Amino acid sequence: MALESTDVGTELPEAEQAKESRGSALWREIKGIFWVILAVLAFHSFIAKPFYIPSESMMPVLLKGDRLVVTKYPYGWSYVSLTIPNPAAIFRTLILRGPPEPWGVTLPPMKGRVLGDLPKRGDIVIVTPPGSNEDYIKRVIGLPGDTVEVRRGRLILNGKPVTSVVRPPAMVPVDANSPCGSNQFWDRRVETNQGLFCRLPIVRETLPNGVSYNTVDDGTSPGDDYGPVNVPAGHVFLMGDNRDHSADSRYSLGDSGLGGPVPWENIGGRAEFITFSLDGTTMLTSPSTWFEAFREGRAGTSLRPGKD
Repeated sequence: MALESTDVGTELPEAEQAKESRGSALWREIKGIFWVILAVLAFHSFIAKPFYIPSESMMPVLLKGDRLVVTKYPYGWSYVSLTIPNPAAIFRTLILRGPPEPWGVTLPPMKGRVLGDLPKRGDIVIVTPPGSNEDYIKRVIGLPGDTVEVRRGRLILNGKPVTSVVRPPAMVPVDANSPCGSNQFWDRRVETNQGLFCRLPIVRETLPNGVSYNTVDDGTSPGDDYGPVNVPAGHVFLMGDNRDHSADSRYSLGDSGLGGPVPWENIGGRAEFITFSLDGTTMLTSPSTWFEAFREGRAGTSLRPGKD
């Protein structure tokens, strides 16, 4: 009996030790995942984050389906800089297959920036509209003290028309993310030997600092005649390159625009380059589509404005 008692006495602590060891290992894994997530969120908040182009408002330079890198530090940091995930929104979108919604939470508005610097004319930036937690992507047109006006679709800065030159049309391949006809460009489809393309009329603008970029002039829109408005101190005026199909500073918040010049605190970062682009045919359940959906020739494209 003494021998049996000794055996039982030695087995129980070993079982308890194994259980405790498993619990410690699980806790170490949880802590490791926590620190990894925290490091990723810190990197997204202060250094750079990925961004997905959800619309056609920045054509021709950016297409719906482009993935790009946005740096956070060029203009300093403000209340919109922090990346704070919203688990409920992520669950509703991914698991419940609900309508698209922002996956992040934005802090209450706060004045000022840490180590702040104004964007330059021509920069492509992400911006959070006042009272929203969504991110738009637009181009910086007007700086504090500027007077911005649009007449018959032509941009006027400080009373002088911006240099604009009609260029050859851009031929954008038609795909699921660039259908060329679902919401715009109804009469611009062109069938060629290389396939179906969207033939976009291009006007190249050159801002007073020499920065040039292509815009799409699709005809007429309510934004073709706007202003003049003065850009207040600490604000910037933003427009999309797809001028007749962009909800930007020319449109009210009620019309899904930016409601005029935007406080610089609402600028979240600067677009740097395209990492890759998808044509909209990807299906998670079909791995073969993961590679077929890649658009050729877009990875690595710089988004920093150039000068002619």
